[in-house]
Amino acid sequence: MTGAQQGSLADLEAANLALYASVEAADFEAMSNLWVDGPDGDSSVCVHPGWPAVVGRGQVLRAWALIMANTTYIQFFLTDVRAWIVDEVGVVTCQENILTGLDAGPSGGVAQMSGGRVVATNVFRRTPQGWRAWLHHASPVFAADPDADDADDAGDSDATGPDSQEQGR
Repeated sequence: MTGAQQGSLADLEAANLALYASVEAADFEAMSNLWVDGPDGDSSVCVHPGWPAVVGRGQVLRAWALIMANTTYIQFFLTDVRAWIVDEVGVVTCQENILTGLDAGPSGGVAQMSGGRVVATNVFRRTPQGWRAWLHHASPVFAADPDADDADDAGDSDATGPDSQEQGR
């Protein structure tokens, strides 16, 4: 990889971290600055766990505003982060290990902490202003049942699985 490509990968990874930092800080302005705008904004997509797809910059930002307004506390610990660039598109996959606080009600503050895991794909477009989010898709990761029968895993491997394709890092 050339120095310019490596710098672009570092910039992509920084944009991805900024996306999560804006949620943690409930910084709607920062979030707004991270998403593509203009004609490309019309094709923005966001899928939060348990939600239908939200399409278009305005609706995507509205969804983030609702999350920020209704979340007392949230912190992301990103693991298994992989990033690659193809032409003017950057893709970052990661596992979001989420710690969130549940509202204490009228007494205020955080009543209880809760955790969860989500696997996410974030797609960015390279713009004159830098990398801008174009798609965010997050799906919950459910813990494996330790009593589950592993007989299905003994068969042929899935040729379309994540290990069957080379990925940039």
